[in-house]
Amino acid sequence: QVEKELKAAWSQQAGQLREMGRRERLLQSDLQRAREQLESFKTRVMQICSPAAADSTGRSVTEQQVLEKVRQISDENQQSQEREKSLQEELSSRLAKEEEVSANIEVFKNSLQKLQ
Repeated sequence: QVEKELKAAWSQQAGQLREMGRRERLLQSDLQRAREQLESFKTRVMQICSPAAADSTGRSVTEQQVLEKVRQISDENQQSQEREKSLQEELSSRLAKEEEVSANIEVFKNSLQKLQ
């Protein structure tokens, strides 16, 4: 009886070990696929951001290179936004001056008509 129970327990343990091994292989496969996707993503980011920076031989780029490029793009975007804001303010100022000049011209026209 004890022998049967031990064999059943051993069989159950062996089945659990096989299942754990199968799961481990699946996880390793998923991990490898995730690594490959990350490398592909980093390379595509670098190719899009700076085609010259991505090695045409397919050598993978480092995370540091990707981060530096993203920071550079972010800085350029911020500078562009600041420049756009400055140009908007300048445009608003010029429009206000133009409206003032137009109003002065109207006053001048009205005064000129009264004089005539």
